[in-house]
Amino acid sequence: MLRKFRKSEKGFTLIELMIVIAIIGILAAIAIPQFTAYRLRGYNATAKSDLKNAYTASQAYFTDSPTGTFNAADLATYGYRNSTNVNFVVVNGTMAAESLTAQYNPAVAAAATLYTVDSSGAITP
Repeated sequence: MLRKFRKSEKGFTLIELMIVIAIIGILAAIAIPQFTAYRLRGYNATAKSDLKNAYTASQAYFTDSPTGTFNAADLATYGYRNSTNVNFVVVNGTMAAESLTAQYNPAVAAAATLYTVDSSGAITP
């Protein structure tokens, strides 16, 4: 019976194509914001991981020099390697008041979180 209407023409109708395009648009509207959120979580995880690694290197530094004050170059000699696009700063390099910060480059990820670690190893936020 359908053959009577199609008359041996092959292909898709305009309505079928419009429905497929609408479905693709709906899927894209859902997927793109989720993808952006996943990327931001990845950027923040990179910064947090760098901060943990820097803290570990600082503890190795303090094992050798308990009364010393370190900087970023000193941490590199104790194994710390900064990841690409992570802004890392030594705010205070003493054992009693150690403070380090790390943030994924805001030019790449505008909503990236600034993480701080203190002398006890607690990372905030």
